[in-house]
This record gives sequence, C-alpha cells and structure tokens, in this order.
Amino acid sequence: MARRSSRRTVLRRRVLRPHVAPGSAVRAGRPPHARPADDVATSLRTDLRAGLPQDEVERRRAEYGPNELIEAAGRSPWQILYEQFATPMVLLLLAAAAVSVALGKYADAAVILLIVVLNATLGYVQDRRAERSMAALKQMASPLVAVRRGGESRTVRSTDLVPGDVVTLEAGGRVPADGRLVATHQLRIDEAALTGESGAVTKAADGLLPPDAPLADRVNCAFAGTVVTAGRGQLLVTATGMRNELGRIAGMLQTLESEDPPLQRRLGELGKTLAVAVLVVIAAVVALELLRRRDVSWPALKELAETALSMAVAAVPEGLPAVATIGLATGARRMLRRNALIRRLPAIEALGSVTLICSDKTGTLTQNRMTVTQLEVDGERVELPGDAPADDAGRPPFALLLAAAALCNDAEPAVGPDGEPAAVGEPTEAALAVAAARAGLGKEELERRFPRVAKFPFDSDRKRMTTVHRVARGVDGAAALPLFGGLVGEDWEGVACVKGTVGSVLSVCDHVWTSGAVRPLDGAAEERVEAANAAMVAEGVRVLAVGFRRFDVPSASVDPASAETGLTFLGLLGLSDPARPEAAAAIAECRTAGVRVKMITGDHPLTAAVIARDLGLASDGRVVTGRELDDLLREDGDAFAGVARAVDVFARVTPEHKLKLVEALRTAGPAGPAEVVAMTGDGVNDAPALKRADIGVAMGLGGTDVAREASAMVLTDDNFATIVAAVKEGRTVYGNIRKFLRYALPSNVSELWVMTLGPLLGLFAFAADWLAPFGRTPLPLLPLQILWINLVTDGLPGLAFAAEPPEKDVMRRPPVDPRAGLLGGRLLQHIVWAGPTIGLLSFFVGWAYWDGTSGEGSQNVDLFRTVVFTVLTFSQMCHALAVRSDTESLFSQGLTTNCLMVGAVGLTVALHLAILYVPALADLFHVVPLTAGDLLLCVLAGTVIFWAVELQKWILRSR
Repeated sequence: MARRSSRRTVLRRRVLRPHVAPGSAVRAGRPPHARPADDVATSLRTDLRAGLPQDEVERRRAEYGPNELIEAAGRSPWQILYEQFATPMVLLLLAAAAVSVALGKYADAAVILLIVVLNATLGYVQDRRAERSMAALKQMASPLVAVRRGGESRTVRSTDLVPGDVVTLEAGGRVPADGRLVATHQLRIDEAALTGESGAVTKAADGLLPPDAPLADRVNCAFAGTVVTAGRGQLLVTATGMRNELGRIAGMLQTLESEDPPLQRRLGELGKTLAVAVLVVIAAVVALELLRRRDVSWPALKELAETALSMAVAAVPEGLPAVATIGLATGARRMLRRNALIRRLPAIEALGSVTLICSDKTGTLTQNRMTVTQLEVDGERVELPGDAPADDAGRPPFALLLAAAALCNDAEPAVGPDGEPAAVGEPTEAALAVAAARAGLGKEELERRFPRVAKFPFDSDRKRMTTVHRVARGVDGAAALPLFGGLVGEDWEGVACVKGTVGSVLSVCDHVWTSGAVRPLDGAAEERVEAANAAMVAEGVRVLAVGFRRFDVPSASVDPASAETGLTFLGLLGLSDPARPEAAAAIAECRTAGVRVKMITGDHPLTAAVIARDLGLASDGRVVTGRELDDLLREDGDAFAGVARAVDVFARVTPEHKLKLVEALRTAGPAGPAEVVAMTGDGVNDAPALKRADIGVAMGLGGTDVAREASAMVLTDDNFATIVAAVKEGRTVYGNIRKFLRYALPSNVSELWVMTLGPLLGLFAFAADWLAPFGRTPLPLLPLQILWINLVTDGLPGLAFAAEPPEKDVMRRPPVDPRAGLLGGRLLQHIVWAGPTIGLLSFFVGWAYWDGTSGEGSQNVDLFRTVVFTVLTFSQMCHALAVRSDTESLFSQGLTTNCLMVGAVGLTVALHLAILYVPALADLFHVVPLTAGDLLLCVLAGTVIFWAVELQKWILRSR
C-alpha cells in the first residue's frame, strides 16, 4: 500500500475568516442574539419593512461576495500518481528492475514492474476518491428564497443574498443564511445538523439572550442549512457565505490537514527500515566479495550485480502491499455485514489502535426518537420501560392522561415495520400517540369516538395547544367513553383537551384531578405539581402537562378564551430519547478492551447526565459544558487538556469545542500520552472533528451528507454497538497483517542468509581448510527463483492470512500501541531466530549435495540449488501453518478454521512440484527433478521450523 505521508490537503492559502463589515452587527460589539431586531437592522442600515434598495444590494454583493461556500483546491491527479511511487519499498523494487534490465534479466524486470504497477494502481484509485464535504455543504443551501427588496417581495437565488436582506421563512424550506429573527408565527426549526439538539426548536423573535449564549440556545436567530419544520417567520440576514456558521465549519474542514492512518505510517517506517538494511547488507557483501576475489573483470562484476539483485529481491516483501490491501478489503466486507461501511480502507486497521471513542449522544447512544418514559398523576408516577408500557398505564387516571394527550395531537397513526404502533408527525406528538396506542388507546379509535371540532395550535405566547371534541354517541365499541363519561359524567356533549408547558397549563386550570375526583386547584396542589415537574426535569426528561374540561356545546366557532378556561389539571408526561439497550453492554466491552468512551453532545447538560448515568458513563456525575470549556481555553491550555482527558461527558458544545477536544486528546502533553481517537457524529457541526480524529465515524441513517463525507466509516444502523464490533474487526485486521509479517519477514531473512552464508564463510578460509569450499560456492538461488518464492511461496499463504478469524481474546487485550512499529513486541524476536533457522537449514541441506568443485551450468550446481529451493519452500509452508496464532497451537486451532490457508499451502506445494517435474518449467527455473528419497528429506527438513515454533508457543502458554 502506498505510503501517504505527503497526503495533505493542498490549499490556495486563502484565509477564511469572518469578514467584519462597516456598520455590521458584529462591529457593534454585541452579537445579534443579544440585541433587539430593530437595533440590528439599524446597524446593518436596512429597513425591516422595505428591505434593501437594489443598488445597495449590488454594492454589498461586490463587498461580501456570493452567499456560497468557497472550495479549496485539492491534489492534482499527477501529484497523487507521484505519491504512489515515492515510497522506499517501491523505489527499491524499481532499482531492482533497472538492474535486471541492465543485466538482460527481462523476465525478472517485467515481474517486478508488474508488482509496482498493480500496487500503484490500487493506491491511485483509492486516493482519487475526492473529498465531497464541500459539495455536500453547498447542497444545504436553498436554491430560491423569498426576499423583500425596495418595498417589494421577490424570489431570488440564495447565492444572491447579502447582509441586511429580509427573508421569508416557510415550513419545509431551508434557512438560506444566518440571521436575526424579526417576526415568527409558530416557527420551529430543526437545528440538529448544527447543534446536535434532538427535536425541532421553537423560535421567537422577541427577547434578548446573553452574548455568550450557546448556539443551541439562540432561539431568536436562525442559521444557514437548518430546516424549517413548522410555521413561518421573517429573517434579517446578518452573515452569508463563509461568514456564517456553515461557512465557518467549511473553513475548518478546508484548513484541516489529512493525516496518515497508523498502518500507513507503520508501513512507511517499515519500508525505510528494510531499504536501509538491504542497502547496508548488499554493500557489505559486495565489498567483501571484491576483497575476497580481487577480480574487477566484467564477468565478475556481472556476477556481483546478480548477487546484489538477488539479495534485494529476497529482502523486500513484495506481497506486503497486496496483503495489506486485501486484508483491509476483506475486513471491509466483513464489517459491512455488521452494518459498518468503510469509506477509506486504512481506517479498518486504525480501529485496532483506538484507545478512546468520543461519541455523539443522539441516535448513537440513544434511539433518536422521543419516547414517553414517565406518567405522573396525583403524586403517583409510572415508569414506562422500553417500548412496552407498564401495566399501570392502563389504569383510569393514567389512561385518561394518555387519551387526552393523544386527542390533543396532530400526529398521524401508523404501523411500524415490526407491526408495532407508530405515528408520523412532529416527534413529541408522535411519541404521545404511540404511548397511548401501546396502552390500548389508538388515536384513530379515540378520534372516532371523540371527533375533533376545533383546534388552537401551539404558539410561543400561549405555549400550549388545545383541541375541542364532540362525544360521539352510538359508536360501535363505546368502551372508550368511560374515559371521560364514566369518570366525570356520562351526560357530557363534548370535551376540551390541552397540553403544553407546566406553567402554561396550570395558568388555565382551576381544578385538579386528585384522589379519583375533580377538586379545586389550591396552593398545595400547585406546589405538588411544580415539585413533580422539577424532579422530572432534574432527570433530564422533557415535561408536558395535560388538562381537560367538560364542553357542553362543542362547535367549530368556539374561541380560545372559552375553550381554555376552567380546565382540570390532569397530570404530567415525561419524554426523552432513551438510551439504546445494547449501548451499555458495548461500553462495558470497551472497558474490558482498554478503550475509554466519552460523550460529546450539543444537547442539554441534564439530558446528557441522565443518559450517561443509564449507560454507566461518568461515575462521578460530572458534566462539563461548552461555556466552561471556553473559560478553560482562555485561561490555561494545559488545564483544558486535563479536563478533556479526565471528564467523560461534555454538553452544549460547539463545533470548535469538539475539534479542540479531539486535538487535545490526540496530543501528548503533561495531561497524558496521545490517544488514538474515534469520533462519532451525524451533523454538519461534527464534520471538522470527524475529519481531525484518527477515525471519523458518521451516522448512515440520520446523519448528514457533510458528516458522511468527512468520515472514514459510516454506520448503516447508527448504533454505538456497531463501533465496538468495528474495533474488534480492526484489531483482527491489524493482527492478521502482523501474522503475515511474522511469516514473510523471517522468510525474507532466511533468503538473505542463504545468499550471504557462502561468501561469509569463504572469507574465513584462511582459518581452516574445511572452510575453503565455501569460498567457491555458487549462488544458492537465482534471482528468478527468489522472485518465485516471494510471489508465490510467500504470496499465496500470505494472502490467506487476511481470512484468519478473530482470536478468542482479541477484545481482552489492550489497544495496539499507536507509537509501536509493525516490528514491535515479540515479532522482532521471532524474526531474529526464525529467519536464520530456515536459512541455515536450507543452505546446509543443499550444500551437502554439492561436490565442492562444480561451476556454473553444471548438473551438480542445479541439484544444489534445487535442494535449497525445495527446503526453503517447504520450510516456509510449515512456518505459515505454525504462525497462524501467537500462542495457540495449530492442533487446538484446527486446519478448518482457515480453509483458505490450507488451500494456499496445498496449491503452493503443487506448483513447486510442477516446477520440479514438468520439464519446461524445470528448464525455466534451472532445477532438476528430485528422487523420492531426496524429496522426503527436503520435506522433513522443512518441518523443523514448525516444531520449533510450536515449542516456543508451548513455552509462552506455560508461562
């Protein structure tokens, strides 16, 4: 796999900073949300009624530019292609190919170049997948908007907007720019993509907020890219293009540099190490040979060049790029079956090194759907566990509460894919309808028995919704009538239902349901209701109050004043986005695996604290808010880093906070070592942190295109447990690559020993006569034979390592040390002893067949090379079977746990036998057929390494 240390986002260094225009709200010192709308309009020199004159629009467009995101330049195709060849391992292979051509070894050169071209093609295709973050961001702008200019309403492209324009917002549209709301009517905007807040936010133009109010709390403003879900409003544009919140995030994305994943860094380091080692060994051997022979004739130099070429080919694990790529691709296929889509293959291996997961809350740790979890009537509370209501929910007072909430509701009943009750509509209302249906109070049946005759929608002034219903007599199955008639009076003609905030509903009630009857609402009852509300809010749930009253003459002409008087306060409903049931187990598994989990959300601190408690996060209950993080950043960067590491739950955070947290965690310092961070997210606000993290994980169901394009992995089920499964898969992939190296590098070292042992021993001929024959030893292996061993003998079993299943204790080990190289741990020790063992054995068994006098081209030399070639091949096959596990014996693993390995070993042996016994192949490879006895000896010699490795594993297990 091509190294990408130079893989950096190439930018035209345009500094993307907010532009402060003369007379703008920014220059006035207080942000728009902290100032009255008319004051903001004055500072922007605009008329809220007439809008901007056309000539002023043209002037501002020239000053501010179009209302669009500016895209930075990326790498050119030529640069990407160059990077595929600018690695030590590839350069070494190119040098070997050049030497092959110079020596007339055209077949060898062609095979080497084929390897290089295939590797470069794989890397080029992968790198040419252009980042689409900016394109996805651009798609979040509305193409056409209604704007007031020169006293007239016009429809213009959103790119034509300028600060000072007055824009009309309608349900279903996107907000085209950031601005201060100047008028609203039941306006609700879904800002989850920017803030992470679950559910739409009710907007109100009146009221002022503190200058440092978090983005999610700025209810008198609207932001580009968010979606209007209900109502309408007027927006005074204050920031466009790269100056608004969406542009600020785009700027952060563009200025973030892409960093190499751990595997690519490790492969790059390994390539450098191998290149240096090979050059040193080759130089030493060539120098020693020149000293020994003292012959600088062309034939002698040509032989030395062939020796150097053979050693270079022997040292480089040509199959490593292919094994790494195929291993990653195999892992990607397995992960897709587990609902994780990998966008960048190296991300799989990096998952094995993850030490910390920063998870968003909504939709990842929670179910991303509002659910009624608590009912409270007359001081008695009922918990609704999971999707099934408690038995008490069907008792009269609680059934009455659910029925009234379902009637005062615009959600449409539906049936979910699992056949369970569902509803379509605003999330809160849908949750109420579903809760009633689960208690046997289906909305369709309720409305048949209590048809609606009037409705007074929720608005920001009243903070409640009221519906008036007629009691239908003579309807089949009148069992629902006692809900109102049986408990209050069977002579009712109609009923009014109201739901809203606790204070707004209490304000229109003069009775309360208590002790199974309607009684006057006194101070003690109000205190009880307010205490129950406070207790539920403290648990992080959203609280709604419900009331009802008898209505004697229900009609469509009823007015709100008469419908919303003299009501009976019924009770409270608590709604929340509950934690995923499997998330707690996944977090516990992370702890076992040495991976820490942090929750970083834009939601309310109380909500975050409750979910953290349910999941077993933050045992100390500490939640740090974005405002506290700002204070730490201003005061002390080390203190910020300390909090980033010590605290597990962060709430009300902004995109900058998420980015700063990820950077602090990934940087080593006084607070601790660098972490390998996986960051999850679904919104536009998550994109910079997703890109900066070692592994960005986006949501596939509820996530935005921006988040998906900035990430390395997409969860198709938006489930935190899938991340843990991906970590396991990442560890398996990394372990399998290490197994390949544990197999391939000793094989390459053994080939170097075979090639250098003769010349080295020959240097000491002066010390003993028996060493003299070593000085005349021909090359034990020809370049083509070494290339065959590296491509086939190494390659086929090597590729089978990609199919190795996870080891039993893979999630009971600590994470892979991000600072450790690929040769760390016991791998280097294994290479040091296993390589020489195979090399010495192969050389001396072959040397026993050489008569000590034959020269190049003789039958005896071919026999010598054939035996070395065969022992080396069988040794490597036995070695491949032995190193499938670091500690577990092959006899306990079993051959059938990786049938591909069995097939690869069998095919390699068959191909080698074909070379020995097919005349045309024997001539090509300069080998001779072996007798049955000689072949048996080679096989037995090859098993020595197998038993040696099994003995080592037995010793490790016994310890």
